[in-house]
Amino acid sequence: MSGLQSLETRIDHLGIAVISLEAACGLYESLGLRVEHEETVAQERVRVAMIPTATGRIELLEPTEEDSPVGRFLKKRGEGLHHVALQVEDIEAALAALKTRGARLVSDRVQRGAGGHLYFFVHPESAGGVLLEICQDSKQNGKWKEETVHAVGD
Repeated sequence: MSGLQSLETRIDHLGIAVISLEAACGLYESLGLRVEHEETVAQERVRVAMIPTATGRIELLEPTEEDSPVGRFLKKRGEGLHHVALQVEDIEAALAALKTRGARLVSDRVQRGAGGHLYFFVHPESAGGVLLEICQDSKQNGKWKEETVHAVGD
């Protein structure tokens, strides 16, 4: 096997497409979880709520437009698991390794997303039927960098 064997890779978050952030957040709050961060990602036309767990995060995704990627997902499949995100130490190396392997990518360039993290998506056709997000965090030790984002309610 070749690729990123020597780099630490972990599950960063599960992305869940929802019709209403407020309704979905309420469910998780009833389980004792708390929304740590909310923002709108204009380029993806989506509102995002990040909910930390003991071992990662849940990312709730509400479309801001019906014809956005998440809006189309909801129309076709309804609410549910949208993607699984793996965090890598070197996103450019991960992108190069997947291109070399011939993986089908949703976009062949790295983008900046919620919380300032860098990401790209691997098409489900190349990832066992799952939309796979590869990301490199903009935070240190699992904590949001203050200069990158603000906490909900700020």
